[in-house]
Amino acid sequence: MSSSVQLFGDQKYHELKGQCIQQGQLFEDPEFPASDESLYYNSAAKGKVEWKRPKDLCEDPQLVVRGMSSHDFHQGKLGNCWFVAACSCLALRKSLWQQVIPDYKEQEWDSKNPGKYAGIFRFRFWRFGAWTEVVVDDLLPTENGELIYCRSNVRNEFWSALLEKAYAKLAGSYQALDGGCAAEALVDFTGAVAESVNLVEGKYGEVISEQVKLFEDLMKVHERGGFISCSISSSGRPSEAETEMGLIVGHAYSVTAIRKLRLGERLVFSFKAEKLFMIRLRNPWGKKEWHGAWSDSSEEWKKVSNSERKNLGLTVENDGEFWMTFEDWCKNFTDVDICRTVNTSYFSIHKTWEKEMMYGAWAKHSEPLLNRSGGCFDNRETFLQNPQFIFDVKKAEDEVLVSLQQEDRRKYKKEGNGDNITIGFEILKVEENRRYRLHKLTVQERVATSPYSNTRSVFLRRSLQQGRYVLVPTTYIPGVPAKFILRLYTDVPSKLRELKVDRPQMTCWSLLCGYPRRVTQIKVHSAEGLKKQDRSGGADPYVLIKCENQSRRSPVQHDTTSPVFNTQVIFYRKDIDSPVTIQVWNSKLLSDQLLGQALLAASPADPRQQQTLRLRGRGGGEAAEVPGHITVTVISSDDLAEL
Repeated sequence: MSSSVQLFGDQKYHELKGQCIQQGQLFEDPEFPASDESLYYNSAAKGKVEWKRPKDLCEDPQLVVRGMSSHDFHQGKLGNCWFVAACSCLALRKSLWQQVIPDYKEQEWDSKNPGKYAGIFRFRFWRFGAWTEVVVDDLLPTENGELIYCRSNVRNEFWSALLEKAYAKLAGSYQALDGGCAAEALVDFTGAVAESVNLVEGKYGEVISEQVKLFEDLMKVHERGGFISCSISSSGRPSEAETEMGLIVGHAYSVTAIRKLRLGERLVFSFKAEKLFMIRLRNPWGKKEWHGAWSDSSEEWKKVSNSERKNLGLTVENDGEFWMTFEDWCKNFTDVDICRTVNTSYFSIHKTWEKEMMYGAWAKHSEPLLNRSGGCFDNRETFLQNPQFIFDVKKAEDEVLVSLQQEDRRKYKKEGNGDNITIGFEILKVEENRRYRLHKLTVQERVATSPYSNTRSVFLRRSLQQGRYVLVPTTYIPGVPAKFILRLYTDVPSKLRELKVDRPQMTCWSLLCGYPRRVTQIKVHSAEGLKKQDRSGGADPYVLIKCENQSRRSPVQHDTTSPVFNTQVIFYRKDIDSPVTIQVWNSKLLSDQLLGQALLAASPADPRQQQTLRLRGRGGGEAAEVPGHITVTVISSDDLAEL
């Protein structure tokens, strides 16, 4: 892994540690000094803070005491419950936290060899598509000898306080961590794919079928190493107010377990149900719990034996962890952040995804063909002036996962530009042979739109039919510059790549062989009334579209004389007098059979609207008519960058 890890600020941990040990000094980080500029991004310092090392706060300091647990730590004064909720989730997965805290045993205090301790630690975060190593010293902000930010339940344990310091260094200051979303931190801890779900808009509290689907999905996410956190929107209510059921508004809770319980005969009688859908949450404050059904010491638990409680892992002390029914959870929370660890390993019993990742940027330019910041689909004139990425779906139907992530903007808070931009994307089904950028939407289909959100990343899961697609990432309003990464997961390789060129390029070869003079788009929508080819009265037709020495064919439509093709092609034509030929064939075992064809001049003066053409036999335009006709849209232009 080390070869692919970037160094934040080009600070080399082993080199710095070696220098400190050699000089008999403890490390002091010049890049993130123990001063107000590391605490606050605005000029007014808040309160009297002393920076102290763990050895000044306790005897026998340690990085990790008796392993790591989601109960290890509390939030402190900073409004970063979202970060602490993410730490809670991280602590549940040893393989993941060992990635964030590399060689944690090597970093540990060694009481037998105090001379080997240099006051330097390193942590790794997945930042904008790459693992980044951040080095920090162990000077921590305190008041009256107590840590003021994230701290452990155990006085001599410091992994959470030091991890928070490294994360604050990435953000530019501790204050820059005030307010955020747990999914963001979880993506930074794991490289997972983040998705936000609004429980109110999705009516999950009301529609039982949707509730069951969400439960099954979340249970699968949790079982496969993903993370879930949730919150209650503070709209119209003061943040951190307590609801009558004991939940905190505007506050991130981590989900620590999801269980579908099959009840024994005795419990079925007590609860009038065969199954219970349960979810366990943790409040990063370590106190303040749910007061409703299944809360600690509620009536429901009195009906469950000690052995049954043990199987559930029920905790009854007030440590901020509690159980709820999934239905109550859907009704009481408003927002859920889901982080899926998408499996790309070939050595797995679970579904394996093919991953593609691209870097891109929205950049403003006064020249339309060079502008890459056109805004969302509502901006019809400029929408296609965005970066465009093309990919193929090779199977008849494939489930596609897409994650669009903007760069973390917290580091810009000092300049007043620290808020996320509202982003999203469109997926368009395009011509089977498109190789150049789209300039006008004509025959293409708009097949999917992501949510538009001012979160760091947006996610979409969609089943797509076989064909070629263009994915257009956008900011909501035009002219907003920013960098992004795009991740695409499919069942078979998709060949994701960026479309950068507007038209065929002029080369020396073009002088010899000619350069295209016209571009023609064709969409064959359907055919009707084809001649019946078998005893059952059907046919197995496909369409073949030919232009000069190029041709494209559609998939076969089985057992029909009225097939729907929706096949799109685009041709760059050198010989504009040569017609375009659209043929309908019947697929047969030994030799395919021509059912009819139509010849088109496809000139710019021809009508651009949908038209129906009579099928004819072989030969020129005067060939005999045969049964059937096709419905097509044909658009031509002598401006090669119009379509």
